Amino acid sequence: MSTALQMTAFGLALLSTLFLLLATCTDCWMVNTDDSLEVSHKCRGLWRECVTNMQDGVRTCDQYDSILADHPVKIVVTRTLLITADLLAGLALATLLLGLDCIKFLKEDPRVKLKMCYGAGVILGIGSILGLVGSVWYAVDVYVERAMLMSHNIFLGVHYDFGWSCWLGMAGSMGCFMASVLLTCCLY
Repeated sequence: MSTALQMTAFGLALLSTLFLLLATCTDCWMVNTDDSLEVSHKCRGLWRECVTNMQDGVRTCDQYDSILADHPVKIVVTRTLLITADLLAGLALATLLLGLDCIKFLKEDPRVKLKMCYGAGVILGIGSILGLVGSVWYAVDVYVERAMLMSHNIFLGVHYDFGWSCWLGMAGSMGCFMASVLLTCCLY
Protein backbone atom coordinates (compact mmCIF):
# COMPACT_ATOMS: atom_id res chain seq x y z
CA MET A 1 0.00 0.00 0.00
CA SER A 2 2.78 2.40 0.95
CA THR A 3 4.71 1.84 -2.29
CA ALA A 4 1.61 2.36 -4.44
CA LEU A 5 0.78 5.54 -2.54
CA GLN A 6 4.35 6.81 -2.92
CA MET A 7 4.37 6.10 -6.66
CA THR A 8 0.99 7.80 -7.12
CA ALA A 9 2.20 10.85 -5.21
CA PHE A 10 5.46 10.89 -7.20
CA GLY A 11 3.64 10.68 -10.54
CA LEU A 12 1.21 13.41 -9.54
CA ALA A 13 4.02 15.61 -8.21
CA LEU A 14 6.08 15.13 -11.38
CA LEU A 15 3.19 16.01 -13.68
CA SER A 16 2.16 18.96 -11.53
CA THR A 17 5.72 20.29 -11.37
CA LEU A 18 5.90 20.13 -15.16
CA PHE A 19 2.63 22.10 -15.32
CA LEU A 20 4.07 24.73 -12.97
CA LEU A 21 7.27 25.01 -15.01
CA LEU A 22 5.30 25.34 -18.25
CA ALA A 23 3.06 27.97 -16.72
CA THR A 24 6.07 29.97 -15.59
CA CYS A 25 7.81 29.82 -18.97
CA THR A 26 4.88 30.26 -21.35
CA ASP A 27 3.49 33.56 -22.46
CA CYS A 28 -0.29 33.25 -22.48
CA TRP A 29 -1.39 34.35 -19.01
CA MET A 30 -3.84 36.84 -20.51
CA VAL A 31 -5.57 36.48 -23.90
CA ASN A 32 -7.65 39.00 -25.76
CA THR A 33 -11.38 38.29 -25.64
CA ASP A 34 -12.68 40.92 -28.00
CA ASP A 35 -15.91 39.74 -29.65
CA SER A 36 -15.37 41.66 -32.88
CA LEU A 37 -13.82 40.24 -36.03
CA GLU A 38 -10.36 39.07 -35.00
CA VAL A 39 -7.33 39.53 -37.23
CA SER A 40 -4.81 38.81 -34.50
CA HIS A 41 -4.59 36.86 -31.27
CA LYS A 42 -2.77 38.61 -28.41
CA CYS A 43 -1.28 36.92 -25.39
CA ARG A 44 0.47 38.51 -22.44
CA GLY A 45 2.78 36.51 -20.25
CA LEU A 46 5.14 37.03 -17.37
CA TRP A 47 8.14 37.56 -19.64
CA ARG A 48 6.81 38.85 -22.97
CA GLU A 49 3.77 39.76 -25.04
CA CYS A 50 3.00 37.91 -28.27
CA VAL A 51 0.71 38.63 -31.20
CA THR A 52 -0.30 35.96 -33.72
CA ASN A 53 -1.74 37.00 -37.06
CA MET A 54 -4.78 34.77 -37.62
CA GLN A 55 -4.60 34.95 -41.42
CA ASP A 56 -1.05 33.76 -42.03
CA GLY A 57 -0.11 32.39 -38.57
CA VAL A 58 2.92 34.64 -38.15
CA ARG A 59 3.77 35.14 -34.50
CA THR A 60 5.80 38.04 -33.14
CA CYS A 61 6.81 38.51 -29.54
CA ASP A 62 8.09 41.53 -27.64
CA GLN A 63 10.26 40.80 -24.64
CA TYR A 64 9.70 43.01 -21.64
CA ASP A 65 12.53 45.52 -21.24
CA SER A 66 14.26 44.02 -18.25
CA ILE A 67 13.56 41.84 -15.28
CA LEU A 68 14.38 44.79 -13.05
CA ALA A 69 12.37 47.38 -15.00
CA ASP A 70 9.15 48.89 -13.66
CA HIS A 71 6.49 46.28 -14.27
CA PRO A 72 2.95 45.98 -12.95
CA VAL A 73 2.79 44.48 -9.47
CA LYS A 74 0.85 41.46 -10.73
CA ILE A 75 3.73 40.46 -13.01
CA VAL A 76 6.43 40.91 -10.36
CA VAL A 77 4.51 39.06 -7.64
CA THR A 78 3.45 36.24 -9.96
CA ARG A 79 6.99 35.80 -11.26
CA THR A 80 8.40 35.67 -7.75
CA LEU A 81 5.81 33.25 -6.40
CA LEU A 82 5.93 30.91 -9.38
CA ILE A 83 9.72 30.77 -9.56
CA THR A 84 9.80 29.99 -5.84
CA ALA A 85 7.10 27.34 -6.31
CA ASP A 86 9.08 25.80 -9.19
CA LEU A 87 12.24 25.63 -7.10
CA LEU A 88 10.43 24.13 -4.10
CA ALA A 89 8.62 21.58 -6.27
CA GLY A 90 11.93 20.56 -7.86
CA LEU A 91 13.55 20.16 -4.44
CA ALA A 92 10.56 18.16 -3.23
CA LEU A 93 10.75 15.87 -6.27
CA ALA A 94 14.43 15.17 -5.66
CA THR A 95 13.79 14.47 -1.99
CA LEU A 96 10.78 12.29 -2.79
CA LEU A 97 12.73 10.35 -5.40
CA LEU A 98 15.41 9.50 -2.84
CA GLY A 99 12.74 8.62 -0.26
CA LEU A 100 10.81 6.16 -2.43
CA ASP A 101 10.83 2.56 -1.20
CA CYS A 102 11.77 1.27 -4.65
CA ILE A 103 15.03 3.30 -4.70
CA LYS A 104 18.04 1.60 -3.08
CA PHE A 105 19.32 4.80 -1.42
CA LEU A 106 19.22 4.33 2.40
CA LYS A 107 17.48 0.97 1.99
CA GLU A 108 18.68 -0.16 5.43
CA ASP A 109 16.90 2.71 7.23
CA PRO A 110 13.19 2.83 6.26
CA ARG A 111 12.37 5.43 8.93
CA VAL A 112 14.68 7.96 7.27
CA LYS A 113 13.10 7.21 3.89
CA LEU A 114 9.65 7.77 5.38
CA LYS A 115 10.80 11.09 6.87
CA MET A 116 12.17 12.09 3.46
CA CYS A 117 8.79 11.39 1.86
CA TYR A 118 7.07 13.35 4.60
CA GLY A 119 9.52 16.25 4.18
CA ALA A 120 8.96 16.19 0.42
CA GLY A 121 5.23 16.43 1.09
CA VAL A 122 5.69 19.46 3.32
CA ILE A 123 7.92 21.18 0.74
CA LEU A 124 5.42 20.37 -2.02
CA GLY A 125 2.64 21.82 0.11
CA ILE A 126 4.49 25.10 0.60
CA GLY A 127 5.33 25.28 -3.10
CA SER A 128 1.76 24.53 -4.10
CA ILE A 129 0.40 27.30 -1.90
CA LEU A 130 2.87 29.79 -3.37
CA GLY A 131 2.03 28.72 -6.93
CA LEU A 132 -1.69 28.89 -6.27
CA VAL A 133 -1.44 32.32 -4.64
CA GLY A 134 0.59 33.59 -7.63
CA SER A 135 -1.80 32.18 -10.23
CA VAL A 136 -4.94 33.33 -8.43
CA TRP A 137 -3.38 36.75 -7.73
CA TYR A 138 -2.79 37.22 -11.46
CA ALA A 139 -6.27 35.97 -12.39
CA VAL A 140 -8.00 38.21 -9.85
CA ASP A 141 -6.00 41.21 -11.04
CA VAL A 142 -7.00 40.51 -14.66
CA TYR A 143 -10.63 40.21 -13.60
CA VAL A 144 -10.55 43.41 -11.53
CA GLU A 145 -8.87 45.31 -14.38
CA ARG A 146 -11.52 44.14 -16.83
CA ALA A 147 -14.38 44.84 -14.41
CA MET A 148 -13.10 48.37 -13.77
CA LEU A 149 -12.96 49.13 -17.49
CA MET A 150 -16.44 47.70 -18.06
CA SER A 151 -17.94 49.56 -15.09
CA HIS A 152 -16.67 52.85 -16.48
CA ASN A 153 -17.79 51.95 -20.04
CA ILE A 154 -14.23 52.20 -21.30
CA PHE A 155 -13.39 50.17 -24.37
CA LEU A 156 -9.73 50.17 -25.32
CA GLY A 157 -10.18 47.88 -28.29
CA VAL A 158 -9.01 44.75 -26.49
CA HIS A 159 -10.33 43.06 -23.38
CA TYR A 160 -8.20 40.42 -21.74
CA ASP A 161 -9.27 37.25 -19.99
CA PHE A 162 -7.40 34.38 -18.27
CA GLY A 163 -5.08 32.51 -20.61
CA TRP A 164 -4.17 28.86 -20.63
CA SER A 165 -0.89 29.53 -18.79
CA CYS A 166 -2.86 30.88 -15.84
CA TRP A 167 -5.05 27.78 -15.78
CA LEU A 168 -1.95 25.59 -16.13
CA GLY A 169 -0.41 27.30 -13.10
CA MET A 170 -3.55 26.69 -11.06
CA ALA A 171 -3.75 23.04 -12.16
CA GLY A 172 -0.09 22.45 -11.38
CA SER A 173 -0.45 24.03 -7.96
CA MET A 174 -3.52 21.98 -7.12
CA GLY A 175 -1.77 18.79 -8.28
CA CYS A 176 1.23 19.56 -6.07
CA PHE A 177 -1.15 20.21 -3.18
CA MET A 178 -2.88 16.86 -3.71
CA ALA A 179 0.50 15.07 -3.84
CA SER A 180 1.44 16.88 -0.64
CA VAL A 181 -1.73 15.68 1.07
CA LEU A 182 -1.01 12.11 -0.06
CA LEU A 183 2.54 12.27 1.31
CA THR A 184 1.82 14.05 4.60
CA CYS A 185 -1.59 12.74 5.63
CA CYS A 186 -2.07 9.36 4.00
CA LEU A 187 1.46 7.96 4.02
CA TYR A 188 2.31 8.46 7.69
